[in-house]
Amino acid sequence: MSCPACDGEQRSFAVPPSLRPYAPDTAAWASLCTTCLRVVAADANGVADATVEWEPLPTGEAGVAVALLLGLLDSLALRRADVTALLEHAETAGGDPFLTLDRLSEMAASGPLEPHVDLDRRTAQLASLVD
Repeated sequence: MSCPACDGEQRSFAVPPSLRPYAPDTAAWASLCTTCLRVVAADANGVADATVEWEPLPTGEAGVAVALLLGLLDSLALRRADVTALLEHAETAGGDPFLTLDRLSEMAASGPLEPHVDLDRRTAQLASLVD
């Protein structure tokens, strides 16, 4: 499956019920583009568990929370409460969302990633939201 915005490869994952309010269209499944980092609602397509199979992201629910967070990076001001909740969920589930954002920023600098937002700038804005 390819991204509708950039034709990049997408990774589909199940969204646990506790995270569905933050998913596009409150969907039970979503897809993350591994090129532009956009997140869209998806069909089940054989997705069985709540993990995003992509190395830069944490495993399990922490990875799902970070993936959904990536989808909200272009609307930090409008979805501040959702962004904060996803950061907290990722950390509670054992992930480090800021470390993940740093990794993704490094990937963008080396070329294989072309995020739809400026990751460095958004990471700084996220840090100021939680301080």
